[in-house]
Amino acid sequence: MSEILGFGIAGNFALHLEQAGEADDFALVKTDDEYAPKGIFPFYIKGSDSFLGRNCIDNGYLYLPNDKNLNIQMEPEIALRCELEYENNKVKSIKPLKFAAFNDASVRNDKTATKISQKKNFSNGSKGIGNEIDIDKFSLGGICDNYSLISFLQSQNELIRYGECAKLSGYSYFYEKLLEWIKDRLNTQENYAVLENLSDILKNANYPNEMIITIGATRYEEAGKNRYLKPGDICYVVAFDHTKFDLSSITNAIKNGSKLPSSVSILRQEVR
Repeated sequence: MSEILGFGIAGNFALHLEQAGEADDFALVKTDDEYAPKGIFPFYIKGSDSFLGRNCIDNGYLYLPNDKNLNIQMEPEIALRCELEYENNKVKSIKPLKFAAFNDASVRNDKTATKISQKKNFSNGSKGIGNEIDIDKFSLGGICDNYSLISFLQSQNELIRYGECAKLSGYSYFYEKLLEWIKDRLNTQENYAVLENLSDILKNANYPNEMIITIGATRYEEAGKNRYLKPGDICYVVAFDHTKFDLSSITNAIKNGSKLPSSVSILRQEVR
Protein backbone atom coordinates (compact mmCIF):
# COMPACT_ATOMS: atom_id res chain seq x y z
CA MET A 1 0.00 0.00 0.00
CA SER A 2 2.99 2.35 0.45
CA GLU A 3 3.19 2.89 -3.32
CA ILE A 4 -0.45 4.01 -3.73
CA LEU A 5 -1.77 7.47 -2.97
CA GLY A 6 -4.67 7.75 -0.53
CA PHE A 7 -7.66 10.09 -0.76
CA GLY A 8 -10.92 10.26 1.15
CA ILE A 9 -14.38 11.70 0.55
CA ALA A 10 -16.09 13.88 3.12
CA GLY A 11 -19.85 13.97 3.58
CA ASN A 12 -21.03 11.06 1.45
CA PHE A 13 -23.31 9.54 4.08
CA ALA A 14 -26.24 11.51 5.49
CA LEU A 15 -25.70 13.04 8.96
CA HIS A 16 -22.17 11.70 9.50
CA LEU A 17 -20.54 15.15 9.44
CA GLU A 18 -23.09 16.41 11.96
CA GLN A 19 -22.42 13.47 14.29
CA ALA A 20 -18.65 13.95 13.94
CA GLY A 21 -18.93 17.66 14.74
CA GLU A 22 -17.43 18.58 11.36
CA ALA A 23 -20.42 20.12 9.57
CA ASP A 24 -19.24 23.65 10.44
CA ASP A 25 -15.87 22.93 8.80
CA PHE A 26 -17.67 22.73 5.46
CA ALA A 27 -20.01 25.69 5.96
CA LEU A 28 -18.25 27.64 3.20
CA VAL A 29 -18.25 24.71 0.76
CA LYS A 30 -21.25 25.00 -1.56
CA THR A 31 -22.55 22.14 -3.72
CA ASP A 32 -25.03 22.13 -6.60
CA ASP A 33 -26.81 19.13 -5.07
CA GLU A 34 -27.72 19.18 -1.37
CA TYR A 35 -26.94 15.45 -1.18
CA ALA A 36 -23.53 15.75 -2.85
CA PRO A 37 -20.37 15.00 -0.85
CA LYS A 38 -18.46 18.06 0.32
CA GLY A 39 -15.09 17.31 -1.18
CA ILE A 40 -12.01 15.09 -1.35
CA PHE A 41 -9.00 15.23 0.97
CA PRO A 42 -5.58 13.55 0.74
CA PHE A 43 -4.43 11.34 3.61
CA TYR A 44 -1.26 9.84 2.08
CA ILE A 45 0.85 11.23 -0.75
CA LYS A 46 3.98 9.17 -1.40
CA GLY A 47 7.06 11.36 -1.69
CA SER A 48 5.45 14.45 -0.16
CA ASP A 49 7.78 16.41 2.13
CA SER A 50 4.81 17.33 4.34
CA PHE A 51 3.14 15.15 6.98
CA LEU A 52 1.16 13.58 4.12
CA GLY A 53 4.31 11.76 3.01
CA ARG A 54 4.15 9.56 6.12
CA ASN A 55 2.82 6.08 5.28
CA CYS A 56 -0.10 5.99 7.70
CA ILE A 57 -1.68 2.62 6.86
CA ASP A 58 -1.20 -0.23 9.33
CA ASN A 59 -3.60 -3.16 9.11
CA GLY A 60 -2.81 -4.54 12.54
CA TYR A 61 -2.37 -1.56 14.83
CA LEU A 62 -3.80 1.92 15.20
CA TYR A 63 -1.22 4.21 16.79
CA LEU A 64 -2.62 7.18 18.67
CA PRO A 65 -0.85 10.54 18.27
CA ASN A 66 1.88 11.61 20.67
CA ASP A 67 -0.35 14.42 21.90
CA LYS A 68 -2.59 12.56 24.35
CA ASN A 69 -5.01 15.49 24.47
CA LEU A 70 -6.22 14.72 20.95
CA ASN A 71 -9.42 12.68 20.66
CA ILE A 72 -9.39 10.00 17.97
CA GLN A 73 -12.55 8.46 16.59
CA MET A 74 -12.94 5.46 14.32
CA GLU A 75 -14.45 6.18 10.89
CA PRO A 76 -15.78 2.98 9.30
CA GLU A 77 -16.06 3.16 5.54
CA ILE A 78 -15.43 1.47 2.21
CA ALA A 79 -12.18 1.89 0.30
CA LEU A 80 -11.93 1.50 -3.46
CA ARG A 81 -8.67 0.60 -5.18
CA CYS A 82 -8.96 2.46 -8.47
CA GLU A 83 -7.11 2.57 -11.77
CA LEU A 84 -6.80 6.05 -13.30
CA GLU A 85 -6.37 7.13 -16.89
CA TYR A 86 -5.34 10.66 -17.90
CA GLU A 87 -5.66 12.85 -20.96
CA ASN A 88 -3.89 16.22 -21.24
CA ASN A 89 -3.00 16.03 -17.55
CA LYS A 90 -6.64 15.63 -16.53
CA VAL A 91 -8.27 12.52 -15.11
CA LYS A 92 -10.13 10.90 -18.00
CA SER A 93 -11.50 7.78 -16.32
CA ILE A 94 -11.59 6.00 -12.97
CA LYS A 95 -12.06 2.25 -12.75
CA PRO A 96 -12.60 0.61 -9.34
CA LEU A 97 -10.80 -2.75 -9.21
CA LYS A 98 -11.32 -3.87 -5.60
CA PHE A 99 -13.12 -2.77 -2.45
CA ALA A 100 -12.44 -3.31 1.23
CA ALA A 101 -13.42 -2.34 4.76
CA PHE A 102 -11.47 0.72 5.91
CA ASN A 103 -10.87 2.73 9.07
CA ASP A 104 -10.33 6.42 8.32
CA ALA A 105 -9.69 7.29 11.97
CA SER A 106 -9.72 11.04 12.58
CA VAL A 107 -8.77 13.66 15.14
CA ARG A 108 -11.87 15.38 16.49
CA ASN A 109 -10.52 18.26 18.59
CA ASP A 110 -7.48 19.73 16.81
CA LYS A 111 -8.31 23.43 16.84
CA THR A 112 -5.11 24.26 14.91
CA ALA A 113 -6.13 22.25 11.83
CA THR A 114 -7.05 24.44 8.86
CA LYS A 115 -7.46 21.56 6.37
CA ILE A 116 -9.40 18.32 6.80
CA SER A 117 -6.25 16.38 5.81
CA GLN A 118 -4.52 17.63 8.97
CA LYS A 119 -6.93 15.55 11.05
CA LYS A 120 -6.25 12.36 9.11
CA ASN A 121 -2.55 11.42 8.98
CA PHE A 122 -1.61 11.65 12.65
CA SER A 123 0.68 8.60 13.03
CA ASN A 124 2.25 5.64 11.24
CA GLY A 125 -0.94 3.74 11.94
CA SER A 126 -3.82 6.17 11.64
CA LYS A 127 -5.50 4.20 8.85
CA GLY A 128 -6.17 0.53 8.13
CA ILE A 129 -7.64 -1.52 5.29
CA GLY A 130 -9.13 -5.01 5.31
CA ASN A 131 -8.65 -7.79 2.78
CA GLU A 132 -9.68 -6.65 -0.67
CA ILE A 133 -12.54 -8.10 -2.71
CA ASP A 134 -12.59 -8.05 -6.52
CA ILE A 135 -15.21 -5.86 -8.18
CA ASP A 136 -16.97 -7.45 -11.15
CA LYS A 137 -18.61 -4.19 -12.19
CA PHE A 138 -19.07 -0.99 -10.23
CA SER A 139 -22.69 -0.48 -11.24
CA LEU A 140 -26.16 -1.73 -10.39
CA GLY A 141 -26.22 -5.53 -10.64
CA GLY A 142 -22.61 -5.86 -9.49
CA ILE A 143 -21.17 -7.42 -6.35
CA CYS A 144 -21.45 -4.26 -4.24
CA ASP A 145 -25.26 -4.44 -4.40
CA ASN A 146 -25.12 -7.25 -1.86
CA TYR A 147 -22.71 -5.76 0.68
CA SER A 148 -23.20 -3.97 3.99
CA LEU A 149 -20.73 -2.31 6.35
CA ILE A 150 -20.63 -2.67 10.13
CA SER A 151 -18.09 -1.72 12.78
CA PHE A 152 -17.40 -2.75 16.37
CA LEU A 153 -15.19 -1.63 19.23
CA GLN A 154 -13.91 -4.13 21.76
CA SER A 155 -12.89 -2.74 25.12
CA GLN A 156 -11.69 -5.41 27.52
CA ASN A 157 -14.48 -8.00 27.39
CA GLU A 158 -17.17 -5.71 26.00
CA LEU A 159 -18.00 -5.57 22.28
CA ILE A 160 -20.11 -2.61 21.18
CA ARG A 161 -21.60 -1.71 17.82
CA TYR A 162 -19.70 1.44 16.89
CA GLY A 163 -21.24 2.35 13.54
CA GLU A 164 -24.62 1.59 12.06
CA CYS A 165 -25.03 -1.46 9.85
CA ALA A 166 -25.43 0.19 6.45
CA LYS A 167 -25.89 -1.13 2.94
CA LEU A 168 -23.32 0.24 0.49
CA SER A 169 -26.26 1.37 -1.62
CA GLY A 170 -27.01 3.80 1.23
CA TYR A 171 -24.15 6.07 0.21
CA SER A 172 -25.44 9.40 -1.11
CA TYR A 173 -23.29 9.05 -4.24
CA PHE A 174 -22.41 5.57 -5.49
CA TYR A 175 -21.57 3.73 -8.71
CA GLU A 176 -21.42 5.86 -11.90
CA LYS A 177 -22.64 9.01 -10.14
CA LEU A 178 -19.84 8.71 -7.59
CA LEU A 179 -17.14 8.10 -10.22
CA GLU A 180 -18.21 11.12 -12.27
CA TRP A 181 -18.17 13.26 -9.15
CA ILE A 182 -14.70 11.99 -8.12
CA LYS A 183 -13.32 12.69 -11.60
CA ASP A 184 -14.73 16.21 -11.52
CA ARG A 185 -13.32 16.92 -8.06
CA LEU A 186 -9.85 15.57 -8.92
CA ASN A 187 -9.77 17.86 -11.93
CA THR A 188 -11.39 21.00 -10.53
CA GLN A 189 -11.23 21.13 -6.71
CA GLU A 190 -9.36 24.23 -5.60
CA ASN A 191 -7.55 25.23 -2.45
CA TYR A 192 -10.55 26.60 -0.56
CA ALA A 193 -11.72 26.48 3.05
CA VAL A 194 -10.74 23.06 4.48
CA LEU A 195 -10.11 21.56 1.02
CA GLU A 196 -6.99 21.44 -1.16
CA ASN A 197 -6.15 21.76 -4.85
CA LEU A 198 -6.20 18.15 -6.06
CA SER A 199 -4.89 18.66 -9.59
CA ASP A 200 -1.71 20.16 -8.08
CA ILE A 201 -1.33 17.12 -5.84
CA LEU A 202 -1.74 14.72 -8.77
CA LYS A 203 0.77 16.70 -10.82
CA ASN A 204 3.35 16.73 -8.02
CA ALA A 205 2.84 12.97 -7.60
CA ASN A 206 3.56 12.44 -11.33
CA TYR A 207 -0.02 11.47 -12.17
CA PRO A 208 -0.34 8.11 -10.41
CA ASN A 209 -2.23 5.39 -12.27
CA GLU A 210 -3.60 3.84 -9.07
CA MET A 211 -5.07 5.23 -5.89
CA ILE A 212 -7.05 4.22 -2.84
CA ILE A 213 -10.11 6.37 -2.35
CA THR A 214 -12.30 5.95 0.71
CA ILE A 215 -15.85 6.91 -0.04
CA GLY A 216 -17.18 8.26 3.26
CA ALA A 217 -17.85 7.19 6.82
CA THR A 218 -21.24 5.86 7.88
CA ARG A 219 -23.31 7.09 10.81
CA TYR A 220 -22.47 6.12 14.39
CA GLU A 221 -24.53 4.09 16.78
CA GLU A 222 -25.38 5.87 20.03
CA ALA A 223 -22.57 4.03 21.81
CA GLY A 224 -20.01 5.21 19.25
CA LYS A 225 -20.96 8.87 18.89
CA ASN A 226 -18.69 10.19 21.63
CA ARG A 227 -16.50 7.15 22.28
CA TYR A 228 -12.90 8.03 21.50
CA LEU A 229 -10.20 5.42 21.11
CA LYS A 230 -8.02 4.34 24.01
CA PRO A 231 -4.92 2.13 24.24
CA GLY A 232 -6.03 -1.49 24.46
CA ASP A 233 -9.19 -1.02 22.39
CA ILE A 234 -9.66 -3.20 19.31
CA CYS A 235 -11.35 -1.74 16.22
CA TYR A 236 -13.24 -3.92 13.75
CA VAL A 237 -14.63 -2.78 10.41
CA VAL A 238 -16.43 -5.46 8.40
CA ALA A 239 -17.89 -5.47 4.87
CA PHE A 240 -20.09 -8.55 4.36
CA ASP A 241 -22.51 -10.03 1.85
CA HIS A 242 -25.90 -9.54 3.50
CA THR A 243 -27.47 -12.16 1.21
CA LYS A 244 -25.24 -14.80 2.85
CA PHE A 245 -24.74 -13.48 6.39
CA ASP A 246 -26.96 -11.62 8.79
CA LEU A 247 -25.77 -9.11 11.35
CA SER A 248 -26.14 -11.60 14.18
CA SER A 249 -23.83 -14.15 12.55
CA ILE A 250 -21.21 -11.47 11.83
CA THR A 251 -21.44 -10.16 15.39
CA ASN A 252 -21.04 -13.64 16.87
CA ALA A 253 -18.08 -14.39 14.60
CA ILE A 254 -16.29 -11.23 15.75
CA LYS A 255 -17.17 -11.87 19.38
CA ASN A 256 -15.92 -15.46 19.26
CA GLY A 257 -12.93 -14.85 17.01
CA SER A 258 -14.33 -17.23 14.39
CA LYS A 259 -12.80 -17.34 10.94
CA LEU A 260 -14.90 -15.86 8.14
CA PRO A 261 -14.40 -16.50 4.41
CA SER A 262 -12.33 -14.16 2.21
CA SER A 263 -15.58 -12.87 0.71
CA VAL A 264 -15.92 -10.91 3.97
CA SER A 265 -13.53 -7.96 4.23
CA ILE A 266 -12.36 -7.59 7.83
CA LEU A 267 -10.07 -5.00 9.39
CA ARG A 268 -8.89 -5.63 12.95
CA GLN A 269 -6.68 -3.00 14.58
CA GLU A 270 -5.34 -2.96 18.13
CA VAL A 271 -5.10 0.58 19.51
CA ARG A 272 -1.76 1.60 20.97
